[in-house]
Amino acid sequence: MILIKSDQEIDKMRRAGKLVADCHLLVEELIKPGISTLELDKKAEEFIRKAGAYPTFLNYQGYPKSICASINEVIVHGIPSSRILQEGDIISIDLGATLDGYVGDAARTHPVGQISKEDQKLIDVTRNSFFEGIKQARDGNKLGDISHAVQEYAEKNGFSVVRDYVGHGIGRDMHEDPPIPNYGKANHGPKLKKGMCLAIEPMINSGVYDLRVLDDGWTAVTADGKKSAHYENTITITDGEPEILTL
Repeated sequence: MILIKSDQEIDKMRRAGKLVADCHLLVEELIKPGISTLELDKKAEEFIRKAGAYPTFLNYQGYPKSICASINEVIVHGIPSSRILQEGDIISIDLGATLDGYVGDAARTHPVGQISKEDQKLIDVTRNSFFEGIKQARDGNKLGDISHAVQEYAEKNGFSVVRDYVGHGIGRDMHEDPPIPNYGKANHGPKLKKGMCLAIEPMINSGVYDLRVLDDGWTAVTADGKKSAHYENTITITDGEPEILTL
């Protein structure tokens, strides 16, 4: 069931979203060659807790850390560790915070030092595909209009769209209805209505869209070992343009 949020609920989600956005800015400043993903996780958790919130990912369905830190060929759910970031890596940071009972969720992909033009294009196209998608996030449109716009933009630029993981509704729970694929047909799926809150998150690969999950049960990597990028924001449907709650 798709839950419609009241103005009061959306205001709480706005506060959670701002905290997530601020935490992303903190992490972005820390990303450089020589830092470990475990240190990024520690700093993010400290920041979230200091704000009186809880890192939503921690212990969620058994996930062991507060953020996901996915390097290079890792698509999503990379577990922070002692691994040190190297010049030329790209890293996707996905994080959530629960504040006053409501969740904000967002992801960004960052360069580590100097990266190749191809990798920068991957990051840019992934981000831009989100913004192409939310042009369709209007009251009265269909969910498939968002999905189709993301896929069309990514594939037009020579990249592939991950099928195995999708975006989602969001509110008191991190994952609510509806699931939001980053591919599909326009004018299909549930009708979008004012008060819906959605986490739209393109996951875009340089090569094939196929993936495999490592033995830890979490880390999803590209089947061909090529790089992947991830960009996500929590949004709400309004009377006009959608409002992004995590910028």
